[in-house]
Amino acid sequence: MRIDKELGALTGIVKAIFALTVLIFVALVILWTNPQSFISKKVSPEDWTPKNPETDIPADEKLVKYGYQLVVESSKYMGPLAKNPKVRYAGNNLSCQNCHLKAGTVRGSASFVGVSNRFPQFRGRENKMGTLAERINGCMERSMNGKAMPEESTQMKAIIAYMDWLSEDVPAEREAEYKGFVNVEIPDFKADLVKGKTVFIEQCIRCHQEDGQGMRPDPNEKHVYPPLWGEDTYNHGAGMHRILTAAQFIKANMPFEEATWDNPKLTDEEAYHVAAYINSFQRPQKSDPEADFPNKKLKPVSTPYGPWVDDFSAEQHKYGPFPPIIEWYEKELGIKKTK
Repeated sequence: MRIDKELGALTGIVKAIFALTVLIFVALVILWTNPQSFISKKVSPEDWTPKNPETDIPADEKLVKYGYQLVVESSKYMGPLAKNPKVRYAGNNLSCQNCHLKAGTVRGSASFVGVSNRFPQFRGRENKMGTLAERINGCMERSMNGKAMPEESTQMKAIIAYMDWLSEDVPAEREAEYKGFVNVEIPDFKADLVKGKTVFIEQCIRCHQEDGQGMRPDPNEKHVYPPLWGEDTYNHGAGMHRILTAAQFIKANMPFEEATWDNPKLTDEEAYHVAAYINSFQRPQKSDPEADFPNKKLKPVSTPYGPWVDDFSAEQHKYGPFPPIIEWYEKELGIKKTK
């Protein structure tokens, strides 16, 4: 009996050695016939490009795929058109990609590329270190004019999974260009709504229409081009309601499919005036905006609602000129502001 056990153990060892030998032999054959398969294919920063969510999401990454769908079809899956009333978190029919263009992959449009790598981060609006989930809910309550999603919800987990996927393997040398917006030289004069209307008529009505309500041929579908004012758009607490932020977005991205980060179609001044014109119209009002920026010193100078720690008028905070406000903060409080 003991001999049988020893023979059985020896047979098992021989089989294991044989299997290992076969694996080594196969690896050597692959190395001989295709040595590149064992060499890292890491792309250089210069040749790197963002992932394409339309083609690159693996079939088994179902949560990432769902996050992508939420971003491009927000109204359908988590807004007013959602079949389940319990997941109607967005209060308007915008899609996340109306601001974060092409599902968050475009430079100069607050891209999602690399965004997961920047959280947690300090946010002046809340005056604390914030998580990515909290930042997403900030958009839900402002740009989407809705309500916060539970952080444990499938929708929140899916959007974060999608952002995490877009943030994988982004070269450190390229992250900065996908962060935020382009710079706009701030004029030393008040924004002119008449000039802004002229720019709007010449450059914007082809998509957003003269009444600013965009294109939506089917009321049961998302907007083809989003409304810029009225009841079905971002509320007055959104970052896009600050004309310096809106001007930065417009400069890099509008007219849509024509302007780019490095080849804008509008001048800084044109973007400034048209941003003011767009934000001169009525839109939904966010509740309790006074609670924003607990430390009022951190409030952007172009925040159009008070209170402020300075004595400049509400009109000037909305339409400028902004340099005198910026200079006051630096001189009186030692705070350097850029918008």
